[in-house]
Amino acid sequence: MNLTTRNQQRQIIRQQIRQLRQSLSPAEQNLAEQKITQQALDLIEKKQAKHIGLYLSFDGEISTKQLIQQLWKKNIAVYLPILHPFSANNLLFLRYHPNSSLQKNKFGILEPKLDVRNVLPTNELDIIFTPLVAFDKQGNRLGMGGGFYDRTLQNWQQKNFLPIGLAHQCQQVDALPVESWDIPLFGVLVG
Repeated sequence: MNLTTRNQQRQIIRQQIRQLRQSLSPAEQNLAEQKITQQALDLIEKKQAKHIGLYLSFDGEISTKQLIQQLWKKNIAVYLPILHPFSANNLLFLRYHPNSSLQKNKFGILEPKLDVRNVLPTNELDIIFTPLVAFDKQGNRLGMGGGFYDRTLQNWQQKNFLPIGLAHQCQQVDALPVESWDIPLFGVLVG
């Protein structure tokens, strides 16, 4: 398969799955959030994880608000990604508190304001829950196309964190057209 065809396939999948995801009713979104929250909390407890990388939902992604609230109640540290200010197309993870100041990045996604005192290196995170557009049974993840998470998740086995996708059932496909730079996830929780 040539590269153009694979890129076109990936774009078609992105477009179709994003439309499916955005068409979910508020009740479906809420039920999925409840399921994901419980699954994530069970995994965090099983792994005795104390430092959790998460994201603020955007564009129909499964909501993480309930999970974040539960983690704060349990005194488990939550870290959100921000676009790295000096290293293009990379992410930094910053501690996120109930009173953290948020701002929109160049993609319109809310992220904490950069404060170097709140940065935690990825190898000190226990789990990074990642957003995704689509996934398959092999653990392959298709994101929005910027490669931010692929770069962040590189060599995750040596960095001691688990990359876990969070998704709606409608985001699963049989098989994704995979590129050499795609980083498979440890697992995907489905709401």
